[in-house]
Amino acid sequence: MNLETVMQELEALGKERTKKIYLSNGAHEPLFGVATGQMKPLFRKIKLNQPLAEQLYATGNYDAMYFAGVIADPKAMTEADFERWMDGAYFYMLSDYVVAVTLAETDIAQEVADKWIASDKELKMSAGWSCYCWLLGNRPDHEFSEGKIADMLEQVKNTIHEAPERTKYAMNTFIYTVAVSYMPLHDKAVQIAKEAGPVEVNRGTPKSKFLNASVTIQKAVDKGQLGFKRKYVRC
Repeated sequence: MNLETVMQELEALGKERTKKIYLSNGAHEPLFGVATGQMKPLFRKIKLNQPLAEQLYATGNYDAMYFAGVIADPKAMTEADFERWMDGAYFYMLSDYVVAVTLAETDIAQEVADKWIASDKELKMSAGWSCYCWLLGNRPDHEFSEGKIADMLEQVKNTIHEAPERTKYAMNTFIYTVAVSYMPLHDKAVQIAKEAGPVEVNRGTPKSKFLNASVTIQKAVDKGQLGFKRKYVRC
């Protein structure tokens, strides 16, 4: 399949209701409004195809960019490729659920994510923290430095309340993910969640919203989810 036929297939799968949901979350035109589950049959036809993924991502169409992440071959991508994709990720559903997810399947994931976390750009920081969430929720505990993850928890505790909005979400999820999926630091993550307390986020509405990692961690504990690891990063 080539770019033109894939774009036609995606357009045919688009739904106005889904499009409105994406627009309300920060997507902008062009987009079709394709539910992610609807992309699976198309993926089964194409499998991994990095050249086609690059063409799709370059369209600037949200659905095409998302599908690019589905068919991308992460091991064929360099750090420069991820930087380029990150530059095109104009809102969090691309930065955290396309770029960060694809990066999490590479050997350079931690190295690149560390640089993004250290940047002062909201979506880069968000993608960096999100990448660690995808990594911790999938890879064996021994692949991580306990000291490094502990330092990152401290960094979250000390900076989350002043962080940019989307970065707050990713940092909050990081605390939760360490507590649930990285058992060497479960207790520390629980303590950090308590010390950080509720985190206020404002999504451009008069009423603020509060994120509370302690509450979500406790729900996971109650459901017996400690030690959870995903079989795959990408669905």
